[in-house]
Amino acid sequence: MAEPGSRRALGAALLASSLLPLNSTMIAVALPDIAREFARAPGTAAQAVVASYLVAAIVLQSPGGKLGDRLGHWRVLALGEVLMVIGAVLGMVAWTLGVLAVARVLMAAGGAAIVPATVALLRIEVPPPRRGRAFGMFGAVMSLAAGIGPVVGGELVRVLGWPSIFAVNLPLIGLAALLAAGRRRPAESHGHPRFDLVGAVLLTATLIALVLGMETRGVIAAVLLATCASLLALFVWWERRVEDPVVAFALFGSLPFTAGSLLVALQNLVMYTLLFELPQVLDALLAVDAAATGRLLVAMTAAMVLAAPVAGRLSDRIGARPVAVGGTMSCLVAVGLLAADDLSSPGSLVLPLALLGAGVGLATPAAQSASLTAVPRERSGAAAGIGSTMRYLGGVVGVALLGRLVDVAGDRPTVLGEHRVVLVVFAAALVAGLACAIALPGRFVEREPNLVPGGS
Repeated sequence: MAEPGSRRALGAALLASSLLPLNSTMIAVALPDIAREFARAPGTAAQAVVASYLVAAIVLQSPGGKLGDRLGHWRVLALGEVLMVIGAVLGMVAWTLGVLAVARVLMAAGGAAIVPATVALLRIEVPPPRRGRAFGMFGAVMSLAAGIGPVVGGELVRVLGWPSIFAVNLPLIGLAALLAAGRRRPAESHGHPRFDLVGAVLLTATLIALVLGMETRGVIAAVLLATCASLLALFVWWERRVEDPVVAFALFGSLPFTAGSLLVALQNLVMYTLLFELPQVLDALLAVDAAATGRLLVAMTAAMVLAAPVAGRLSDRIGARPVAVGGTMSCLVAVGLLAADDLSSPGSLVLPLALLGAGVGLATPAAQSASLTAVPRERSGAAAGIGSTMRYLGGVVGVALLGRLVDVAGDRPTVLGEHRVVLVVFAAALVAGLACAIALPGRFVEREPNLVPGGS
């Protein structure tokens, strides 16, 4: 897959990357115990340990990727592991909810450094003819980690209590560090200008305003979204003038990079929104409990994990475009089947959920491989950071829309109608995703991309 001696180290990077999605879903089952421990309302606990983690993970992806381009991706990956360890230890011994929130932010910061570094390393160290299968493995690992998070977390909390959610990270990070030993290369100095701190701060403020604006309502939401728009305009103006920007807008001059990044974001919008929407609807219509819904969603997760490595190999053989188109079409068929279902029995959802999972599992690795291959090697980290940011934003936007479209407080026809409105939104997102998939390249042609080296 890669040059001799690097497979084990790349495997270690994949293991470290899996901790970001694992910790994002594993904490959910611990929220009731955490709220009781610190005598806080469940909503307050969720804001402290879930929302803080999500926001930090989103806003730090692009700066984390850019840092890897400057300091070396192995070094930044190691830095992310250190942050993750500090956060995990602090979480284990947290004496207040505020301290626990700080621990979660540190862990998210570590993950925001690790994931772009891993994606950049896959782009740099894996030969182009095998890059698709590498991203297929990455997609499978990340999907599996997110899927098993609640199961692992539930058992840990049941046997050892909620601090074990943090403690479990330590042996996994230790194993990743051990496997990567000897492969970390020194940073390469290319005479980079000063790090774009102003751009990083503007990007952080813009994304925070967006996330909070999507999560609130009324006048506050309008003010936050207007602030986001103003900050975004200022950010773009600044980035186009700075010598070494955090977000190199020249990357969006590459159609495969733009199309691949958008496709991943749109599919994440559908997948993550459904993960939150379906349990609410099934509970309202059929009184299906969380455990039964979780078992039902295994169909989607399992299909995703199984399809991702297949997608990687197919992308290497026939190109990213047909694989991504096929995966997106599978998602559209799944949404059509979900819309046709009257939700009289949860068993009828297994097939469409499996088709949706398979579609996401096929399209995402193809899109990632094509988008990263389309950027210059020296900008792999910046491109990976942008791609990771867009992935998380897709989920955030979807969940925020869900809060505005689904109430589940009415009678059966009302709830079913709300469910189908959400599916119409999914279909529109996937049609846009299909256009992105068609814009991806066909079979691989071995040549380095030639983008304008400047930031604009």
